[in-house]
Amino acid sequence: MRATITTNTGVEIHYKDMGSGRPIVFSHAWPLSSDEWDAQILFFLQHGYRVIVFDRRGHGRSSLTTDGHDMGHFAGDLAALTKKLDLKDAVHVGHSMGGGEIVRYAARCGQGRVSKLVLIGSVTPGLVKSDANPTGMSRDVFDQFRARLAHSRARFFYELAAGPYYGFNREGTKCAPGMVENWVRQGLSGGIKAQYDSVCAFSETDFREDLKAIDLPVLILHGEDDQIVPVECSRLTANLLSSATLKVYPGLPHGMPATHPDEINADILAFIQS
Repeated sequence: MRATITTNTGVEIHYKDMGSGRPIVFSHAWPLSSDEWDAQILFFLQHGYRVIVFDRRGHGRSSLTTDGHDMGHFAGDLAALTKKLDLKDAVHVGHSMGGGEIVRYAARCGQGRVSKLVLIGSVTPGLVKSDANPTGMSRDVFDQFRARLAHSRARFFYELAAGPYYGFNREGTKCAPGMVENWVRQGLSGGIKAQYDSVCAFSETDFREDLKAIDLPVLILHGEDDQIVPVECSRLTANLLSSATLKVYPGLPHGMPATHPDEINADILAFIQS
């Protein structure tokens, strides 16, 4: 079923709800949409699960909002969706920025509805270098993101997808044009204001207290050759959780749910069934 919900702030969230059985909810990466999860949708439907995917506010087919592009609002929108669908015993899977979204949701909004989390190349516990995060990345990296987004969004998206996001800039790796075009299509379907503001949300949010508050089994997956979110983020995330399993994939990129779905899907399935 393709549908929308309207939050208490009047934001329409587009979602797709398919199949039956135990629910799995997928939260997409910046600046994409729920279409990111096509390979996972089909796989888990074929294995008897109910699959829910949605477009974050300002992204994809949801409302092109001009404000509320922060983790508090994102988690609140997700809470509105799970309440509307009355989800219980749900597994939440988040990629990159989506990882931060589901961590904030599970810690502050999802009590009684979430059973397990899967974080893939997650932005937790924080990306920007600070006194509290001395191993983080320079703020200049994200200032450049914003500058390139504002100057030429389409060109920036193309260069990101055709280069470091999927690891196509690595020697010996063949670019997949269809994958790049699909990434750019998803990015351009969203609103530039939401995407611009969301750079702050995924780079500057501090998730340490959220992670400490989560008392659920968490599977953490990260590509060792992730050029977008350093693998060290997932090692730090694992140390802050009470029940975490970390798996690092040698040589895999940030976009590994699309480049290596067979490996990722199998590991998520095994975790859900454990």
